[in-house]
Amino acid sequence: MKNLVEAFPLNMKEALQIAKDSEWKASNEQFRNIVISGLGGSGIGGTIVSQLIAGEIDVPVVVNKTYGIPNLVNEHTLFVASSYSGNTEETLEAVHEAIAKGATIACLTSGGKLLEIAKENGYNYIEMPGGLPPRAAFGYSSTLLFRLLGNYGFVSAQVLTDLASTPALIGEHIEEIKKAGLSLANKLAGKRPVFYTDARMEGVAIRYRQQLNENSKMLSWHNVLPEMNHNELVGWAEDQPEIVPVFLRTKNDYYRTQERMEFSKELMISRKANCVEISADFDSDIHAAYYLISIGDWASVDLADIKGIDATEVDVITELKTKLSNI
Repeated sequence: MKNLVEAFPLNMKEALQIAKDSEWKASNEQFRNIVISGLGGSGIGGTIVSQLIAGEIDVPVVVNKTYGIPNLVNEHTLFVASSYSGNTEETLEAVHEAIAKGATIACLTSGGKLLEIAKENGYNYIEMPGGLPPRAAFGYSSTLLFRLLGNYGFVSAQVLTDLASTPALIGEHIEEIKKAGLSLANKLAGKRPVFYTDARMEGVAIRYRQQLNENSKMLSWHNVLPEMNHNELVGWAEDQPEIVPVFLRTKNDYYRTQERMEFSKELMISRKANCVEISADFDSDIHAAYYLISIGDWASVDLADIKGIDATEVDVITELKTKLSNI
């Protein structure tokens, strides 16, 4: 898995070339909403990308992570189906329902049934390289989702420019990223992590949580500010020495939210928690998000090493899929 994490910026760079070489049909449809449907490692890209373009897009974006589709899907919907394997049963069910509703379909996949559907129906699609665990394909899937949405006019030239420069930026900072990842792993070993971000960066916190779940075989949770200041903060009424709160911060976090983070952190420290802060000091939210994600990815595989476990193994998910296939 470490080799796959190491390849992250290279995957992004290759994805940019794949997007450049892809042939997509233009659309004259005036879309009224976008639905991005995907789960797990195939779905996290939708969560993160939708948040990173939220400040400039003028139609609602819904990230769908279940069977079926929202009722708002109709002939004015751009429906993006994202399944790395192409065989995610929830996503396949959703895309069939979206087709029945007359939505415009676009697909992100490496193969499977979803690719067959795209080719048979002449839908726009991007075919990613296969053979990876879906969570390790994030460099491909998120980059290509940006470019796919850009094809329909929903991503600005500045965002695409920032995206294109991200692989080089990660390369420039790779040693500090690895160092920060290892430092975080050592602080989380034997503890219970909780990740906090500004609400606009929640997808990054979710990525941390999911990577620890799958790579480190570790439970954790996340929350966002200011929301957690209206509920979870009260839960810090007792000493919590076993919990490590990790604040993931960016230069563009709202100034009042930054003050809330400082207050929350001080309270947690007073409750014996060993707080960690990781900052991404970049003007671009794209750069900040991918920088933070890279640190989290490295931390998750370093934790697996510390625990002496196989970061790649996800047998329990395979067991569940096998059971469901017999129903």
